[in-house]
Amino acid sequence: MASQAAATISGDEAYAVIDPKNYAAWDSALDLFEKLRNDTPVVRVENDEIHDPFWLVTRYDDVMRMSKDNKTFLNNPRSVVFSLRAGLDFAKSITGGSEHMVASLVTFDAPTHPKYRKLTQDWFMPKNLKKMEDEIGALARTTVDRLIAAGPEADFVPLVSAPYPLHVVMQILGVPEEDEQRMLFLTQQMFGGQDEDLNKSNMANMTADQITQLVAGAVADFEAYFAKLAADKRASPTDDVASIIANATVDGEPLNDRDMAGYYIILAAAGHDTTSASTAGAMMALAQDPDQFARLKADRSLLPGIVEEAIRWTTPVQHFMRTAAEDVELGGQQIAKGDWIMMNYISANHDERVFDDPRKFDASRSPNRHVAFGAGAHQCLGLHMARLEMKILFNELLDRLDSIELAGEPKRANSTFVGGLKALPLKFTGK
Repeated sequence: MASQAAATISGDEAYAVIDPKNYAAWDSALDLFEKLRNDTPVVRVENDEIHDPFWLVTRYDDVMRMSKDNKTFLNNPRSVVFSLRAGLDFAKSITGGSEHMVASLVTFDAPTHPKYRKLTQDWFMPKNLKKMEDEIGALARTTVDRLIAAGPEADFVPLVSAPYPLHVVMQILGVPEEDEQRMLFLTQQMFGGQDEDLNKSNMANMTADQITQLVAGAVADFEAYFAKLAADKRASPTDDVASIIANATVDGEPLNDRDMAGYYIILAAAGHDTTSASTAGAMMALAQDPDQFARLKADRSLLPGIVEEAIRWTTPVQHFMRTAAEDVELGGQQIAKGDWIMMNYISANHDERVFDDPRKFDASRSPNRHVAFGAGAHQCLGLHMARLEMKILFNELLDRLDSIELAGEPKRANSTFVGGLKALPLKFTGK
């Protein structure tokens, strides 16, 4: 396998692929991915001084193939999230050698992964989630009350799209409301640092050693918090997913401390930022299109289409990484065993071969087989929950709001991994 024959990008174009600010700019990122889809849909990205080389996969069909072939494209041993070499060194220093900061469902391969996923899979199915509709509805009403009270102009993100899914996922985990902000803060410390407005710890001005200590402290704080929560749930189980994890066994043995903490952490962290991004994306689209807002307000049968298109159009989880288990051909390129590969979901969800006019928000888009939730064995565990949360919230918003429009420029977060709006100033009338 001759590496010199590989399709490769370097320099400014390669840096744009991993630049958080390029994802915040959005249109420039979409322009780049469109060019790569057409010219070199599988391409080797090299910025020798700052990160290990990896393959970037930009077309929908190739991303779907990787997502479904979990024997060839592994979640271990390399990181499932793109990181600079310095970031991977941080993780190794904390974990004792693993590139995975947290051991969780997203880092496991078979046969471990299906055993752990099975523990909570039924809990996240629609039949079980139906029992939570009244609780989620109450949270939605309280959230919209807060928005209306702040009107007639307000920033939708800190008032609605950020706190609402956080409340929901913390209820699922059995975390008291008074601890929610602590969970959010720890999440930002452990996974954040790319956006100066969202980063609460001033990481941008820290040395590598200081960041290492901060992240290590966040992980330890998370683990200590959930160890206590697990002990409480073993002593007095309740009807929540936290009790299921605390009392679960795999191969006849209770979960070890690191795996149990990882399960809690991934649910706590992944369950709110993603839904927050999709919710804000849908609201921005409606604020920009009064006719679409009016149609939806009059005909709620259109709501599932709005939700699904918002998830595609926003693509909150922007990528995942995989490691080749063997030599393999992909998109006309020869991938070597051990190579690191990025599945870029933003690009796949804007592939013109699958989606007509992909940059347009089209609530009537059908079919809408986006890959925002992944596919195959690692498809998002909480996809039904995300759809339900958004449906309930938008029903409440449509009942209470008579009109919405932008009151300023929306702003996206600087992030290569989980992305979305960090500011959505709205002007509205409601009751």
